[in-house]
Amino acid sequence: MRDSLAQVKLNEEERYRLLVDAITDYAIYMLDPSGRISSWNPGAQRFKGYRTEEILGHHFSRFYTEEDRAVELPARALRVAQTEGRFENEGWRVRKDGSRFWAHVIIDPIWSPSGDLLGFAKVTRDLTERKRAEIELKKSEQQFQMLVQGVSDYAIFMLDPDGYVSNWNLGAQRIKGYRAEEIVGSHFSRFYTEEDRAAGVPERGLETARREGRFEKEGIRQRKDGSHFWAHVVIDAIRDETGSLIGFAKVTRDITEKVEAQKALNQAREDLFQAQKMEAIGQLTGGIAHDFNNLLMAVLGSLEILKKRMPEDPSLVPLLDNAMQGAERGVALVQRMLTYSRKQNLNMTAVGVPQVIADMMELIPRSIGASISFETNFEEALPPVVTDPVQLETAILNLIVNARDAMPDGGSISVRADAVPGLAGLSPDAAFVRISVSDTGEGMDTETLQHATTPFFTTKGVGKGTGLGLSMVQGLAEQSGGRLLIESTKGKGTTVSLVLPAADADADETPANESLPGTRTCIEHDHARRPLTVLAVDDDALVLMNTTLMLEDLGHTVIEAFNGQAALETLGTAGTVDLVITDHSMPRMTGAELAERINAQWPHLPIILATGYAELPSGNGDQWPKLSKPFSQEQLAEAVALAMHRCPEQKTAAAR
Repeated sequence: MRDSLAQVKLNEEERYRLLVDAITDYAIYMLDPSGRISSWNPGAQRFKGYRTEEILGHHFSRFYTEEDRAVELPARALRVAQTEGRFENEGWRVRKDGSRFWAHVIIDPIWSPSGDLLGFAKVTRDLTERKRAEIELKKSEQQFQMLVQGVSDYAIFMLDPDGYVSNWNLGAQRIKGYRAEEIVGSHFSRFYTEEDRAAGVPERGLETARREGRFEKEGIRQRKDGSHFWAHVVIDAIRDETGSLIGFAKVTRDITEKVEAQKALNQAREDLFQAQKMEAIGQLTGGIAHDFNNLLMAVLGSLEILKKRMPEDPSLVPLLDNAMQGAERGVALVQRMLTYSRKQNLNMTAVGVPQVIADMMELIPRSIGASISFETNFEEALPPVVTDPVQLETAILNLIVNARDAMPDGGSISVRADAVPGLAGLSPDAAFVRISVSDTGEGMDTETLQHATTPFFTTKGVGKGTGLGLSMVQGLAEQSGGRLLIESTKGKGTTVSLVLPAADADADETPANESLPGTRTCIEHDHARRPLTVLAVDDDALVLMNTTLMLEDLGHTVIEAFNGQAALETLGTAGTVDLVITDHSMPRMTGAELAERINAQWPHLPIILATGYAELPSGNGDQWPKLSKPFSQEQLAEAVALAMHRCPEQKTAAAR
């Protein structure tokens, strides 16, 4: 029986040994009470590299690193196992070949039935791959942390599920102004403006990210110092393996410069479009001016001759006067268009602004009515401005009439003038005078203000304005080297300022009510009574007929020619010709070219250039007296007198 029990016990020990020897994923071996190895399984051989005969009897401390042996870790491990019943740890261990591996170690004490320490059971598992993965993960996390912290162009930080900041990178500090210790634990809504917080914008952003996984938007955000910046914001929801929300990743980029650059680009495009549009209108205006002026010349000239020859009939004269008035309004419209497009010649001179207003005081009260008060305020020692006095008077009157129309129920208009330094876009070293017309009317909204100077834009209703008033004033300002400024708020009135260059201190002022050279009658009405033989040249039959009728009505003999070549042939065969009046714009040979050829053959023959354009092209045409179409019979007579040297001091003055 005893032998049988012994055999069973031996068989169990054999099975246990076979089990231990079969395990290769764990190093399982025995230590004696002093720590020397007393058994060794194949798993231990595989992990540590020692064969059984090489390692039995050696102290297990040889598996520890020098650093661990220096701090007596092996002895402490045995002591803990003996006193506490178990020692468990992870650390670096050393193989036979000197390489290291990461081991999970368990040491259990082995006691005899009588309580004596027989030794220790030691189980070691190789966790090197796991450790390497952990090291790589930690390294990756550290690198990512370094990357995030190194980014200074983006604010990158985390929010908890409720929107409170949980970490903070240097980019966030640079962009938003908060240090990490100042902001971690605060709600991210503090970066939003007060208006956005009141409207619930931060909460909607988190809700969108929570629901859709991502929220992206651009908007105004607020720095620590209260300043605002344009931000591009992305909020991504972060979830764990189970899908539970653990927070949000928030990335903010300061795009203020980009937004401002885009605004500047859009403004430049708008300015370019506006400039191209204005240039196109200007080109169109200059191009059609000649044809319009020719048509108006034919209408006005015929009406003027008809009025002189028609018998006094009370039923017909008003109709004729009405037709002439309509034609004259057409002339004024064309002149406004030319002034706007800066193709109207200006008589630039020094003009005293107070004198301009003083000369208009008789007209202004009748223009604005009794329900509107009017006042002026001029800076003392105000320098004169350099511009066309007649156009300036017209511009100021336009602004006053516009102010009146903005106050149908009455109000007040004030005209002020003061000296100002050079404005942006104007010469910084030059002096300017600002003439401001202010009203207490209904004002303009932003959209209306943007289109206020656009030609033909008007808010006055059909038949109550051409929409060229402010355009004309702007044209005068820019052609004079100045600028037009408009300040207006809906319901709070409007101030329109005409900024013009100031004249030199010693410049002679031209009274505003003095007619320009060429517009005053320099001789008595009998100045052209001496009959002349006049060669009239024009390719437009209607204009030529009117010019002929006017000249013949003045007592002159007229020879007609429809082009430059015919005019030269006529001069060669017609005998004595006292004066040539030629249109400038003719096919094949312009009036200026015809004048040059006439001057070469008949140098003493007076010549007048008539033109429906606002200005003559560059060349030699400027040396001849100019007669602008449409012209009246009186202006024609004056031009003839000037050309015949009746007013030597105005020999080259232009008749208007």
